[in-house]
Amino acid sequence: MNETPSISTILYATDLGDQAKPVFKHALALAKQYGAKIVMIHVVEPMNEATAFFINSYTAENMSEEVQKETMKKILTKMKERLKKFYADECGGQEAGSPVKDLLVVSGRPSEEILRVAEEDKADMIIMGKSTRRVRGIRVMGSTARRVSRMSDVPVLIVPNY
Repeated sequence: MNETPSISTILYATDLGDQAKPVFKHALALAKQYGAKIVMIHVVEPMNEATAFFINSYTAENMSEEVQKETMKKILTKMKERLKKFYADECGGQEAGSPVKDLLVVSGRPSEEILRVAEEDKADMIIMGKSTRRVRGIRVMGSTARRVSRMSDVPVLIVPNY
């Protein structure tokens, strides 16, 4: 007997790039179809070595770690504001009836954080865009989408965004 899969929580991962809207529309449509809730996540990558070196060069040694922490805190706050604005714009001010139950902005390696949150929130599906770049004229999938699709224990819908 074939049983229809149950989807009650969808993790929508976004980079808030130009193609985020069509991917979010897929998440909304599936949430409506299944009566599911959506958890939105944006992952901010940690500062790279060059940025840390720059901060270290212009601050006292005992202050550089504090400056880095404060800078990351400001970035996370700014990205949370951008995610809230994106959500409000896309839901047309109808947040009350929206299936979105949580907006998360975290710092870390994107694929690892997406998989961690999917497990913590018991997501039944992950939806994300297919960031692409060209290699010898051929479009290839972004590394985050590849990693998440390979490592996930739940289905991953990768929406083309070109």
